[in-house]
Amino acid sequence: MTDLALGRPAADRDRVLRLLQTYGVYLGVAVLLLVNILFTPHFLSGENFRTQAVQVAPVLIVALGMALAIGSEGVDLSVGSVMALSTSLISLYLGYGVWVALVVAVLGGMAVGAANGSLVAFIGVQPIVATLALMVAGRGLALVLLPQLKDVRDPNMASLGSGALLGIPYPVLIAAALALLVAFVVRRTTFGRQLLAIGDSRPAAQLAGLPVRRVLVLVYVASGALAAIAGLLATARLSASDPTSLGNLMELSAITAVVVGGTPLSGGRVRIGGTVAGAVLIQLLTATLIKHDLPPSWTQIAQAVVIVLAVYAARERSKR
Repeated sequence: MTDLALGRPAADRDRVLRLLQTYGVYLGVAVLLLVNILFTPHFLSGENFRTQAVQVAPVLIVALGMALAIGSEGVDLSVGSVMALSTSLISLYLGYGVWVALVVAVLGGMAVGAANGSLVAFIGVQPIVATLALMVAGRGLALVLLPQLKDVRDPNMASLGSGALLGIPYPVLIAAALALLVAFVVRRTTFGRQLLAIGDSRPAAQLAGLPVRRVLVLVYVASGALAAIAGLLATARLSASDPTSLGNLMELSAITAVVVGGTPLSGGRVRIGGTVAGAVLIQLLTATLIKHDLPPSWTQIAQAVVIVLAVYAARERSKR
């Protein structure tokens, strides 16, 4: 009876940790919404919701690619630099037509992803090292191509950044469509099952005959393409190419959204719904701090605290 009594608190704690890891991100979003409704003037206005949705779209798109990388037991630190590279390529190729510029920007992101994936899959470089190298090189290349801010004056780009369909901004529609696509790929395709198997145990996946190298390369190519799409949407919204600042610390926001959303850093599982909620949480947290006149540095501190809490909850649960 004593053993059962001693075991009950541990079981209760494990249950609480499991609930927090699964539903904590949704609770966080609900709390931030309530706080803003009560204390932030004009928070419930339609214009504010539109602004928040447009601003969260690039974060969500990058986080989707990050979720794939983390699900394969990796990480992609180059996503911010890919955004910077994409904005430089758009500025350089816009004279050939908007569609040419957009395609070249996405291809540039895919090329960076292919380099990341090849280093990880074929050479055996740790993902954090490989993507760190491309983070530095990608930002440097973006600045070589476009050393300074440049206005992007094109009606099609302006429409992409500020236009809407049935009242829903194009960036929000694109982010939602990509989230549904990635969720389908992870849950319903052979590639998704292979990705999760590799993240769960790469040696076991190799013994089972899975195409580990091909899947890993495709994971990072997808992450690079999604980061490039986020970069072109941000460029369209700002009507300017700024490789110096665009995408700065985006990897932090993406990792936070993924981890808080319940995708473990150990790989083997990807929670797209949680990632969406995590991106919304990050945007609400940032907006809340800004609207209450706190400096941007507090946002970074708050994100770091959120990451530590999420990783701690996952670590404590894994011990049991």
